[in-house]
Amino acid sequence: MNEKTIDGLLEALSHSPDNISLRYMLADNLLLLGRLDDAEEHYAKIVGMTDETKAKIGLAQVYLKKAKYSACNVILEQILEREPRHVEVLILHAKALLRENSINKAISIYERALAIDPNGRDDELDSHLRMRGHSDVDMDDQLDYLDETDDRFLEKPDVDFSDVGGMDGVKKEIDMKIIKPLQHPELYKAYGKTAGGGILLYGPPGCGKTFIAKATAGEVKAKFISVGLTDILDMWIGSSEKNLHSIFELARNHTPCVLFIDEIDALGASRSNMKHTGGSMIINQFLQELDGIENSNENVLIIGATNTPWSLDTAFRRPGRFDRIIFVPPPDAESREAILGLKLKDKPTGIIDIHGIAKRTKNYSGADLDAVIDIAIEAKIESSFSDGIPKPLETKDLIRAVKKHTPSTQEWFATAKNYAMFANESGLYDSILNYIKANK
Repeated sequence: MNEKTIDGLLEALSHSPDNISLRYMLADNLLLLGRLDDAEEHYAKIVGMTDETKAKIGLAQVYLKKAKYSACNVILEQILEREPRHVEVLILHAKALLRENSINKAISIYERALAIDPNGRDDELDSHLRMRGHSDVDMDDQLDYLDETDDRFLEKPDVDFSDVGGMDGVKKEIDMKIIKPLQHPELYKAYGKTAGGGILLYGPPGCGKTFIAKATAGEVKAKFISVGLTDILDMWIGSSEKNLHSIFELARNHTPCVLFIDEIDALGASRSNMKHTGGSMIINQFLQELDGIENSNENVLIIGATNTPWSLDTAFRRPGRFDRIIFVPPPDAESREAILGLKLKDKPTGIIDIHGIAKRTKNYSGADLDAVIDIAIEAKIESSFSDGIPKPLETKDLIRAVKKHTPSTQEWFATAKNYAMFANESGLYDSILNYIKANK
């Protein structure tokens, strides 16, 4: 295919603009030639004319090549809502997630594709995502492996609630659900209650869910195990369940223990969306581990964290599982002040009004505050190139940085507000509405 052929197709299309087959030929070949803007234009026209999956896939491929990963993923997710077993779309979605550095979600999507078509492997995804292969490893071997690498998982936190600025409501709920049962076991047993169980922390990303979980373990002098999806999900069918069981067994063997599972929404996604894939098996295994039917979970305190609680299977919220759901909002002014003080501690600084900066950063997450400091530092480094002398950060530098960085939590609240207003029959998301109302 060359430019002369493209010119011929354009000429033919000018005489027959409604010829979809002709427009497909043009768009496909423009994509092959790397003329992405032109290809996008023609795929978009086909979508407007027919709403065909094929055209949407073409448009998604254009966005992938243009590094517009969010736009690419939106289109692919729309297709998957109607065609959840479309392997080509699943593969493309996994690639976009990988390029976006959403590794855990990419693994989950690629695993779904392979569960539908084991022959649908992709070299790029294999090289980046197929990191383990334990399908021939039995349970005892896996437990031995975990025992040999306790240092990788087990921690003894050196922080407690005194290190958590603000967040009084969150700490109070955790105190009643987790800490008090451990401190007064006989009192709870008198009412037929045992120490242990699960709570779910949800809220915008970067707002300290991991830190509060670690501080909880420190508060009760318990061991702390923190795992993410990459520690559990495996590209081989059946191995993810073994990994999950092994981690729960590790916690049970080191009680009292706080087991913290991050990005739990990807592990516990609604089974209705995964009923045709191997993903439902890991969910069922997760529910069995939470119930502690074969092995007691007493003195195992399970904390899950998610940015999207509306994606979690309702079975996870039944009594005895994650029956206490706690909203973790962006840090309040007191917490922001503490975070800024900590982040600036070892950096060259002049006179900085940390209190004033904290007041200016309403709705900023901890990650946003990191970004603000990074922006201010980059500007200072640039100004230091002339003489090579590090110049101290001052209040005005951070104020300029704040003006350049908007809080990332805004997008999350826009989505969460819709769920809180239109899918809140049980009052689950009242905390979101209360927070929005209080921070107008």
